[in-house]
Amino acid sequence: MTAEPGDVEAFRAEVRALLDGMGDALDPRQFFHGRGGATRDLYRELGRRGWLSLGWPGEDGAVPATLAHEFALWDELAHARAARPDLAAGIVAKTLVVHGTEYQKARFLPGIALGDVSFALGYSEPEAGSDLRAVRTRAVRDGDVYRVTGEKRWTSDAHHSDYLWLLCRAEGVAGGDPHTLLILDLRAPGVDIRPIETIDGHRLNEVFLDGVVVPVTDRVGAEGQAWSLIREALAVERHLMVLPGRVRRDLESLLGWAREHGFLGDPLLLDRVEQLTVDVQAVEVLAAEALARALDGADCTAEAARVKLVGSRATQEIARAALELGYLEATRRDDDLAFLWRESMMETLAGGSSEIMRGVLARAEFGLGGR
Repeated sequence: MTAEPGDVEAFRAEVRALLDGMGDALDPRQFFHGRGGATRDLYRELGRRGWLSLGWPGEDGAVPATLAHEFALWDELAHARAARPDLAAGIVAKTLVVHGTEYQKARFLPGIALGDVSFALGYSEPEAGSDLRAVRTRAVRDGDVYRVTGEKRWTSDAHHSDYLWLLCRAEGVAGGDPHTLLILDLRAPGVDIRPIETIDGHRLNEVFLDGVVVPVTDRVGAEGQAWSLIREALAVERHLMVLPGRVRRDLESLLGWAREHGFLGDPLLLDRVEQLTVDVQAVEVLAAEALARALDGADCTAEAARVKLVGSRATQEIARAALELGYLEATRRDDDLAFLWRESMMETLAGGSSEIMRGVLARAEFGLGGR
């Protein structure tokens, strides 16, 4: 990184220069449809420049001086439809830096920092979506290994990832919570990855685990520590939950299409655009508030939930406006706006539904709700 830690705008310019140099290599499908292929190549370029580790905390959990640069990086990449934040460089690495063993740090962090090691998130199951405490995947201790059996569903990117960041139940935990985190090699015997094709052409996966051997040295934290680790990981990633650059690009795509088809003089469209512009500006303000809290080392749970609520709604409203203006070919074309329309249907569900976000706000702001 050539920009100094305090010079975020200069760093943004550096990121934009990289993206400008990529030209036609940028494809909205990279942003909407996972983290394989060209996205992995881009991650490696970011790693070569030292950018994937910008947001990594100190070993004591201290906020890094370049946290604002991390936000700027992914915000610019979202605006360019280039890539979403790398799971390995985010949740996985930030957890291992603070809670990993020296063996785990030496084994995984260098490859993650270079973009050479990839992870998929193994949380959801057929009977455990919003309520992850219902997971049934079990890990049975057998000497120096665990034998893991179960099923994970809706697992993005498992088919081109190296490892699974696995939430499971450790059998035989004496009292207390059995939920445990393991790092499972997706190339190990007993792993069966099957595709789930969605209506928008996105591939998700079912991951079946049949007695998969995981060394005890690949357990993250202690048995029963999963929830505290997951909560902490989410806390340090919340400022990246919804990136305003992505929503701003959504509106720009709509305006570009409307301009091309001569709709910009329509008073009804102008009224709609005015409201959508306010919505996008609200996302930018709320995201800035969440980042400011994160930079102070404070909990930004409530701020991030607001960004998610407003941002997902804005994206859906922009897509709906395009359809109402006559963009009926959105279900058939492969351009930027078409991908937005198909993807927008999931925005209020993926990454935590709007109902869950309202529950987060109720607890954070008013002390309402349960656990």
